[in-house]
Amino acid sequence: MDLMHSLRLVAPEELLSLSGLALLLAAAWLGSARAARVITWLSIAVLATCTVLVLPGLSNPAGAEVQAFGGLYSADAFAAFAKLLIYIAAAATLAVAPPFLEKAGAARAEYPILVLFAAMGMGIMVSAQNLLTLYIGLELNSLAAYVLAAFLKTDERSAEAGLKYFVLGALASGILLFGMSLTYGFTGTTSYAGIAAALQGGIAKGALFGLTFVLAGLAFKVSAVPFHMWTPDVYEGAPTPVTAFFASAPKVAALGLTMRVALEAFGTQAAAWQQIVIFAAIASIVVGALGAIGQTNLKRLLAYSSINNVGFILIGLAAATPAGASAMLVYLAIYVAMTVGGFVAVLMLKDGAGNQLEMLGDVAGLSRTRPLIAAGLAMVMFSLAGIPPLFGFWGKFVVFQAAVEAGMVPLAALGIAASVIGAFYYLKVVKVMYFDDPAGKVTGQSDMVHAVLLLASALFISPAGYLLTKCLGHFAETAAAVLFTAA
Repeated sequence: MDLMHSLRLVAPEELLSLSGLALLLAAAWLGSARAARVITWLSIAVLATCTVLVLPGLSNPAGAEVQAFGGLYSADAFAAFAKLLIYIAAAATLAVAPPFLEKAGAARAEYPILVLFAAMGMGIMVSAQNLLTLYIGLELNSLAAYVLAAFLKTDERSAEAGLKYFVLGALASGILLFGMSLTYGFTGTTSYAGIAAALQGGIAKGALFGLTFVLAGLAFKVSAVPFHMWTPDVYEGAPTPVTAFFASAPKVAALGLTMRVALEAFGTQAAAWQQIVIFAAIASIVVGALGAIGQTNLKRLLAYSSINNVGFILIGLAAATPAGASAMLVYLAIYVAMTVGGFVAVLMLKDGAGNQLEMLGDVAGLSRTRPLIAAGLAMVMFSLAGIPPLFGFWGKFVVFQAAVEAGMVPLAALGIAASVIGAFYYLKVVKVMYFDDPAGKVTGQSDMVHAVLLLASALFISPAGYLLTKCLGHFAETAAAVLFTAA
């Protein structure tokens, strides 16, 4: 009965695993290139089914009834909220991939299958209740990601991106493993609940070193400063649909994993890690903002934007309160919509031959030649800058509010001041599109799927998104409460 109960709880991961294997066999039987588009849409259907499967879990509190495999895995509200964002982001980025890959001559069925396996790893990451489960999920996601980054075999930039991601990812995994071993050595357990109980009376120096190394390894996965150096190169070199995927779904999984480790495993010693998180938050905001100012490549600019946004999200973690955790989840939901919208707009920038355009100069005067794409990209930029009344403002507002309520007024003030710097490069993109002379380069036609996704993202981040604040806030609060109930 316990095994059957556990198998029911892990239904999304089972579906992703079995579907991935079945589609892999189908690709081998039918021919990878010929079946690529069909398998892509079948993979999207699998992700949609997984989304339906996790919806009932949005109200699941922490407890033994949602624990699987002897406490290694939890199907609680926090995991359900994170998986919902992961599956939606993965499906959206899969939907826009076929035209790009077909144009590049790299349309192969392995692409959506790798995304399915990556999604399975990310689901395990956010449901993990043990350091070993954490590592299995993390590596399953990472192994798929390394291949995705280098998916365009004939493109030197893609090969370089894959190699850099693999080498630095291996280093981060080593750092994380070392931290986990130290934590196990000084607490005698790899269970989150066991670690929290062992540290209840205080934290030894060895365990503190373990905590530091664990957070350093996770900082690489969320691309927080000072472990951000791989992000601009990988985002620029990887195929654009892959970059859109990296910037959305894995970011949610990595931040969700970091929240679980910090607030569940090390929640009883928040004072030991708050200073680390505060430094990473401020440094990420500043470096992300300053680094983007001189960028002329839109993908690199969005990479620095991602680093910048991670800094804002980490302000919620630094608060170490239920309100801070809830604010992080609200911000993540809005961030996914902004990121998907931004990269879909970049994918719609094509010349007459259908070649991808990604330089800032290519969008000069875009408002006069392709007004709808310009309007969608402008909304994304204004929302990323946190300018009201767009929904991106609300994400920043709830994070800063949580910091102020936690007594971290200087941190909130620094974040608000630094957000002004970030607004500069977002507004620069809008200025180039609306006030510069038309470059006349964006003349290619976009697929209907791109237009639909851009419209959906624009509607979500528009003032209409505020209609969802009550519902989104309720589910985020329920999910965040799980982390503190468990602790």
